[in-house]
Amino acid sequence: MQLTIDTQTDTYEQAIAAVQAAYGLNPAAVASSWPDAPAAVPRPGPETLSGEDLGQGWTERMLFDTVAAVVPGARAVLRRLVEVDGTASYEEVQDHFAVHPETPIGRIGGTLTSIRAVRRWVGPDNRSNLLERDDRRRIYWIEPALLEGLKHAFDLAEARPDLLRQEPIAFDGQ
Repeated sequence: MQLTIDTQTDTYEQAIAAVQAAYGLNPAAVASSWPDAPAAVPRPGPETLSGEDLGQGWTERMLFDTVAAVVPGARAVLRRLVEVDGTASYEEVQDHFAVHPETPIGRIGGTLTSIRAVRRWVGPDNRSNLLERDDRRRIYWIEPALLEGLKHAFDLAEARPDLLRQEPIAFDGQ
């Protein structure tokens, strides 16, 4: 017998009852002998994020959808920019990820194309960008109004990694 449990839709109690039934146990009898079963704790999801405009038409939900949809390397770069209060030079970002133990990135620019691609179908209807860059001063930045929303998006991403795109980076043979 093969058993499939969907951890996003099935409750803990439903999963336990299915396993017990698969092994020939009477789930009702087993449950009655366990009167202090833990209550199901609702898992946070994107629906808990604000739909209020944070600036330039971006909402917390749009920010999370962007974080969830970009490739893992682009997500790591956004996370790093949030950690450094939204602004870093090209060199600082490149140096950080050149030897990063979890997300080594050889070419930051190629990785960041994911953010521009996702922004087209997730971002607001205007032409605002989540990640800005100034080629003359050689910096990346995120508007301060969006930083708090990105922090909430990353908190949810940490709590629910199952909602994130998991494909590895595939730029230039990396």
